[in-house]
Amino acid sequence: MKKGGEAGEYHSKDFEWEFVKNLVENDPSLSHHLHHQHQVDSASSSSSDSKPWQDFHSRHSSGKFFKERRYLLKEFPELVSCGKNSKLLEVGCGNGSTVLPILRCSTNITVYACDCSSEALIKTKENINRAISTVDKFHSFSCDFSTSAFPNWVACHHCRHNQHCYHSGENEDTSFNEHCIGGMDFVTLIFTLSAVPKKRMPRAIKECFAVLKPGGLLLFRDYGLYDMTMLRFKPEKCIGFREYVRSDGTLSYFFCLDTVRKLFTDAGFIEVELENCCVKAVNRKKNKNMYRVWVHGKFQKPLPK
Repeated sequence: MKKGGEAGEYHSKDFEWEFVKNLVENDPSLSHHLHHQHQVDSASSSSSDSKPWQDFHSRHSSGKFFKERRYLLKEFPELVSCGKNSKLLEVGCGNGSTVLPILRCSTNITVYACDCSSEALIKTKENINRAISTVDKFHSFSCDFSTSAFPNWVACHHCRHNQHCYHSGENEDTSFNEHCIGGMDFVTLIFTLSAVPKKRMPRAIKECFAVLKPGGLLLFRDYGLYDMTMLRFKPEKCIGFREYVRSDGTLSYFFCLDTVRKLFTDAGFIEVELENCCVKAVNRKKNKNMYRVWVHGKFQKPLPK
């Protein structure tokens, strides 16, 4: 019998990515997705990144908008099998749909979660308090990692300024002693990076690199190129190549594998896994196939040489 938070059967190879690529590239009505376009002033559309997400979480405050992402425990089994006193930073926690199944299934992990929306942080705490009797291994804070550094206590002074240094917590600089937790074993970026303006992505990823321990893993999942969500955007919603703005002002970018690989390796990561997850769903009411494409990745911070 499965535990309440245990992941069920998971499949991610219903079709090859080239199949949907051919469908899109041979459909004239979808040609606006194939070329560099700049229909909207992206600088003005993303000038206040946190407000659209603040409004988004206010509108969806019921908690019914997201489901627990239990499949992530199948995708990233390291989160279940990790050693004692492991630390995870969830970047862009939303309403807790990622951290909740992790907290349910792993007694060894302490989760630190951030979001640019205070509404999201409130909702995350409410959902976790309602679902789990003890939440002493969960801590949240406000941060937009695309424009601001993570707080110094997320990784100790030495780890932030010497990225090949493992530091256990002792620190000559006493201003970091009280909250120093020695860096993260894991960072999760789950449908978060796609909401960051493309030009800010390299900086955001370097922030994640800085707070990981050497040997630590960044676990990535986000929208893939030609996912059905991308194909719903009209030409006027394009603000850059593969970058779109929704009617509520939130952004969405759709990744190909090469783009993800370059972003993370340029930041200093080693690629461990990188692939498209291709899942076919059926809308029985409309008798229509829906092709979902997500990018799955694992990237490691190098160990000292």
